[in-house]
Amino acid sequence: MSFLIYTMILLGILLMVTNIYRYLGFLKSLRDVLSSGKNHDRDRFWKKLALYLLVFFLIGYIVLLLSKPGLMLAGILFGGSIFVSVMLTLLFHLIDSIKSNCLSVMETLVGMIESRDPNLNGHSRYVQNLTMLFFKYIPDELKKDLNLVSLEYAALMHDVGKLGIPEAVLNKPGKLTDEEWKVMRTHPKLGAEFLKPIVSFKHILPWILYHHERVDGTGYYALPGSEIPFPARIISICDTYSAITMRRSYKEPLTHETAMQIINEVAGSQLDAELVKIFSTIPKQELAKCVPDTQIMV
Repeated sequence: MSFLIYTMILLGILLMVTNIYRYLGFLKSLRDVLSSGKNHDRDRFWKKLALYLLVFFLIGYIVLLLSKPGLMLAGILFGGSIFVSVMLTLLFHLIDSIKSNCLSVMETLVGMIESRDPNLNGHSRYVQNLTMLFFKYIPDELKKDLNLVSLEYAALMHDVGKLGIPEAVLNKPGKLTDEEWKVMRTHPKLGAEFLKPIVSFKHILPWILYHHERVDGTGYYALPGSEIPFPARIISICDTYSAITMRRSYKEPLTHETAMQIINEVAGSQLDAELVKIFSTIPKQELAKCVPDTQIMV
């Protein structure tokens, strides 16, 4: 009987330690564009309370282990640890499902926006896919503070400001005039303004606003390279690769090899040299998988 009692208590302790670890990971995953909002103080209170309760129950298990526990109490606590594990699992799956559905909705909206310009159709999804692939190759020490969900939304929405660009400029088959370029260059600012009402998007707005900045300080807003947000530098490389390899009404797509040659030539002037070096290690066949169905890579 004692063996059964202590086995349940030890298993309960193991489960509670695991639950605390999983919950801390869950809290970290909430630092993205879908999980923050206006009620930060209230949310912080409930998150901390839940953590404290988990720790409290863990301490209870340890105290019970050091005393003379009864079978019923050990069974109740062991069942409680299983219940917490099941509830956390259901919660995590629910959150993942909500995030996945929200992303699908945003992808559909972006597709509708881009459909007004055949030269853009599929571009944002392409950049999104490239960015997610690129993220896997970036060393952990460089991306440790970067939230993957937030980066994915910023990549997907980076050109949403083109919704405010006149179709005469957006769909022009030839070279833009200086005045037309001035209009076109406003799309990052327009995108940030469009998304500003979404409170939880606040921290990714600079990533969208500055995705056309150059590390030599001659970009749209002349932002010095050291001040360009790291996520914006990631998106900029993926945006450049997409622009080179996508088919447009006024040009044929260039090959992967030509794109990589161009990207390496502008490393240190237009694009972040360290990130370009990392991007260059991604196999061509992996990059090819990022191409949307509407596009053909050569």
